[in-house]
Amino acid sequence: MSASAVVIGAGVSGLTTAVCLAESGMDVRVDTDRPPGATTSAAAGAMWDPYLAEPRDLVERWSRVTLSVLTELSSVTGSGIRLLDGTQQSRIPCELPTWGPLVGARRCAPGELRDGFVAGWRYRAPLVDMPRYLRYLVDRLTEAGGRVREHHYDSLDDALPEAPVVVNCSGSDARFLAADAEVEAVRGQLVVVENPGIHRFFCDDTPGAEDLTYIYPHPDVVVLGGTSDRDNWELRPDRAEAEEIVRRCAAVEPSLAKARIVEHRVGLRPARSSVRLAEERHADTLLLHNYGHGGAGLTLSWGCAREVAERVRAARVTSP
Repeated sequence: MSASAVVIGAGVSGLTTAVCLAESGMDVRVDTDRPPGATTSAAAGAMWDPYLAEPRDLVERWSRVTLSVLTELSSVTGSGIRLLDGTQQSRIPCELPTWGPLVGARRCAPGELRDGFVAGWRYRAPLVDMPRYLRYLVDRLTEAGGRVREHHYDSLDDALPEAPVVVNCSGSDARFLAADAEVEAVRGQLVVVENPGIHRFFCDDTPGAEDLTYIYPHPDVVVLGGTSDRDNWELRPDRAEAEEIVRRCAAVEPSLAKARIVEHRVGLRPARSSVRLAEERHADTLLLHNYGHGGAGLTLSWGCAREVAERVRAARVTSP
């Protein structure tokens, strides 16, 4: 065997898991049929936000761990992470989210609310330039002795002989790779435009809203979102959807109406009734699953990755 651990998938869950395993002293290889820059993670917005994931108690724990790590990494040059102020707002009355105290959230004063919104909260949280952050994770993995290989598996059975530890971080592809019919693709499209001078994030968090509206500013661009189409595996951008995204965001922030479009992004969120973080023993191979994070892949990444690494450590200690 050419590695002591193989991680399948080079999105944020796979790379973070690989980093944790490599930095614990294991010889790690990431096998992926798409390079990191072509994964769903690279297409994400993205902010720390415990977004519609179960089981709730574990999601809260994993989210707290990840928030702590991302906050630390915001001071690391080249990580692509910044702590940014902004608001989530709602068009109907609603309660402060349970995770609000973790980021110092407070109720918006009436003058802070955008037109049409009646409630909201202001807080400071990690905003992540995902393509840049994924490059940071690859570099960190390489520094720890790990590597990335482009390789396609038809099933997990094909991967089991590759290493004594195999971690399945295949995202929406777990529907096929792990034969998990519970996994659904939720298509997300967003638009990246030149930044016309926006310095705070905004997210429409109206309960039950059919459309997603968020504005995530980076120094040179703004990421505008978005869509949430269940059981849609189409990766090509849709022009009409892109125009509607810009329209919704410009209704909140008029300066975006004429901002030059830089690129379109599409990704497939791996939806599942609950995150699957579990382990199986197959002869001499320990197989672990780490997928089904939905839209919270970034938010849960370090918490889940550290739990995987701890399970691997415990298994190695107790193995004969």
